[in-house]
Amino acid sequence: MQQFSPNFSAKEQAIKMYVTTWCGDCRMAKRWFDTHGIAYESINIEEDAKAAEYVTRVNRGYRSVPTIVFPDGTILVEPGPRELASKFTGYD
Repeated sequence: MQQFSPNFSAKEQAIKMYVTTWCGDCRMAKRWFDTHGIAYESINIEEDAKAAEYVTRVNRGYRSVPTIVFPDGTILVEPGPRELASKFTGYD
């Protein structure tokens, strides 16, 4: 298994992953983060109206999930494993 080191320090805010319970891509993204030991905050937009509004706003009217917000301000929407891996450096 490859280990990934984030491009940002632990002192910075956590990665936020906006998800739903029915989303297969959300399950894949969570599994990818868990497998690589990367901490994140999972926010269910079905249970959090403000989070749902945020996701809709940043996705131009769509409730696209997963929407992953990184401490450096970048956002990935419905990323695949390669796109997730490209966000991290320091392969062991």
